[in-house]
Amino acid sequence: MQRILAQAAEVSTEVTDPLSFWEYGIYFVVAIVITVLVGRTLFRNGRTFLVDAFHDREEMADSVNHLLIVGSYLVNCGFMLLFLATGLRPERPLVVAEHLSWKIGIVVVVLGVMHMLNLLILNGLRSGGMKSAPLPAPPASLNGPGRCAVG
Repeated sequence: MQRILAQAAEVSTEVTDPLSFWEYGIYFVVAIVITVLVGRTLFRNGRTFLVDAFHDREEMADSVNHLLIVGSYLVNCGFMLLFLATGLRPERPLVVAEHLSWKIGIVVVVLGVMHMLNLLILNGLRSGGMKSAPLPAPPASLNGPGRCAVG
């Protein structure tokens, strides 16, 4: 931790090479676009799952949906910023492509892991709530003449 703080406090006077600027720019734009597209998709399509998980309490589901997307953006943007520098300067465009594939791959994996953890937690809430809910009554058509309603 001290090393990270010391590096952040250092002021560099050397001119950074153009390939580093390209690498940082491409990484940041691609990572932001992926984060926003995934976030919007999950926000839009996750509502139905959340409404079910919160037993048709739409206001609660919408609130949790909003909190999840804000949390996802904060965690992923913070991770992207921490992961911006590789410590290695690219010497040629192929190295830029290798750095970008590594960095963007990590961003996608972090998004996927966050999504899976959210699904597991919310499914646990949903399943736990379903176990405590009373069973629905059988349809009236099954209780015709000569049939007993209790098994």
